[in-house]
This record gives sequence, structure tokens and C-alpha cells, in this order.
Amino acid sequence: MSEHNETMANALELLTINQNSIAAALEELARWVAQRGSTDAAESVTTALNTLDLNAEGIASAIRVLRQG
Repeated sequence: MSEHNETMANALELLTINQNSIAAALEELARWVAQRGSTDAAESVTTALNTLDLNAEGIASAIRVLRQG
């Protein structure tokens, strides 16, 4: 693997870890908000979390391609 590809793969991996951490925190906050009756806000956060999940596989795939190259 070239140094450039390794650097890019490492950066994407770190961004993915950060994305997962932020998603976990948002999920907890959404649960807390929903328990207090603001279901609209909780649903909005859940929609955003679904977008993160959809994009996670694309990022993982890019990491795999970079690591193979």
C-alpha cells in the first residue's frame, strides 16, 4: 500500500470512529429527549442517525479499497 493510501485510510478510519462516537451520544440524547415528551426532536435525531448508518458502509468500503491498493 502506498503511503498516500495508508494516510487516507487511517484518516477515514479515525473519522469513522469519531462518527460512531457522536452517533452513540446523539442516540442517548434522543432517548432522553423522547422520554421527556419531545418525540418530534427525537425523531429528527433518529433520521440523522439513519443517514450516518447509510454512509458508514460506503466509508468502510473506501477504507478497504485504499488498504488493498
